[in-house]
Amino acid sequence: MRALAAIGAALAVTLTACGQSPQVMLVQTSIVLPPPPPEPATPPGDQLAIGPAAVDTTGGWLPDGTTLSPFDVTNPILSQIDPALLTAVQNAARAAEASGIELRVTSGWRSKGFQQRLFDDAVGTYGSVAAAAQFVATPEVSRHVTGQAIDIGPPEADQWLIANGRQFGLCQIYANEIWHFELAADAQGNCPPLRPNAAG
Repeated sequence: MRALAAIGAALAVTLTACGQSPQVMLVQTSIVLPPPPPEPATPPGDQLAIGPAAVDTTGGWLPDGTTLSPFDVTNPILSQIDPALLTAVQNAARAAEASGIELRVTSGWRSKGFQQRLFDDAVGTYGSVAAAAQFVATPEVSRHVTGQAIDIGPPEADQWLIANGRQFGLCQIYANEIWHFELAADAQGNCPPLRPNAAG
């Protein structure tokens, strides 16, 4: 403000010397700074306890209790599985609906990173790599990673698909996973013998 007053005084002297009335109005100016940017929102907690990447749906994750229609092809869980497998599941879903059964997808395509997180979590749950491998495959061998496996629910839908899926080429693969299906029936509609688990 003192600097502005000094400038005004000098201007008044100059105007007086030129024979003009020194009617000078000093206006105090100020610089308005923009408000600081808001703090970034805290991301939601990881509900799977297997790392923050699990909240990324594009990796194949679904929140607990969430399922997909077999026709929800906008979701990468379905859009990135084998087209022949997807068609078979959709055909089976139509037939099941005619029998009063709704097929829901609980898992499909998974990224390698997400599959690794699932496997690591299983190691923590079951206590060893060997035990975990009976329930969760590693990314190197998982058929979910290659888009060639799909998990179906609820249990009544699994039972319907076990009984009728072979006419669509769909087979239960593991004895301990009634929800896991692959396009594995031969030309005669025969499914391969059940494996005891993902490691067998």
